[in-house]
Amino acid sequence: MRTSWLRLMCVASVSLFVALTVVGCKDPTAPPAPAASSSAPAAPGSTPAAPMAVSYQAAQYDPIHFKPAIDKATDRQCLACHAEVLQPSVRKTSPAGLESATAKAWYQQISTYQGGQDTFHRRHYVTAYAKQVMELHCNTCHQGSDPRDQASGSSATAQPDVTLRKTVVPEMSCLKCHGQMNWPVMGLPGPWPQFRTAFNNNCVTACHSVQRTVRHQVNYLNAKAIEALAAKPNGGDVCYGCHGGRPWYRIVYPYPRHPWPNMPPETPAWAKNRPAQSEARFRLAIAATPAPGQGEGAKK
Repeated sequence: MRTSWLRLMCVASVSLFVALTVVGCKDPTAPPAPAASSSAPAAPGSTPAAPMAVSYQAAQYDPIHFKPAIDKATDRQCLACHAEVLQPSVRKTSPAGLESATAKAWYQQISTYQGGQDTFHRRHYVTAYAKQVMELHCNTCHQGSDPRDQASGSSATAQPDVTLRKTVVPEMSCLKCHGQMNWPVMGLPGPWPQFRTAFNNNCVTACHSVQRTVRHQVNYLNAKAIEALAAKPNGGDVCYGCHGGRPWYRIVYPYPRHPWPNMPPETPAWAKNRPAQSEARFRLAIAATPAPGQGEGAKK
């Protein structure tokens, strides 16, 4: 009896493995992803080859999930297998019975959060505000996925800088736009929500018309749109929305300390270990042209 049971379990395990390996991961409307595929692009005028079925295991270990291919991966390639992340999937009611249409989450308190609740990826990629002020791509945050154990340094070939059990490194991605506002360093009398009316709820007219006058010069943000919105009345909500309004814990992000016009030559103690440049993969190919009356500076 015991032998028969073990034989049945073995057969079931083999059947499950076979089922997983025949699962395809492909885009039915697009040719195979060029960055992760070894096939050469079709010649001009020729008919593209039909997408090839890829086993689940092969898809997990596709080179697109590792350096250096991930750096050149396009959104179309990523979404060929991960399209579900952009599908609307917010519950109409919470497990406690609260309706999402009437409930306000902590991250919806800033006026720049328009509309009802939405999913994480949709808020950063397809919503109107995201398209207006952001230029995020899949590999802006996702720098690969090691399916072995998602732990850095677990083997000689494991990917470095992988946060345990996470598909991104939050302190190197999320924190860039969701850091806590460091109001003591800025010289403010207290937290922004308490004193924003004293500054007409506008960071530009209050301080940043002369301090760090060129900001957000990175390829994952639309600097021109951000500056235009921040200069409007109550534009402080645009700034504070990312710089403290929706913080990732209580951590302050150490922004690169690029020089700006009339920058004090002395480096304050709190900035001793600040980098002088943004990460290479986020730098713009061509430096932005300052607006009239403005000089070069750093993103803030």
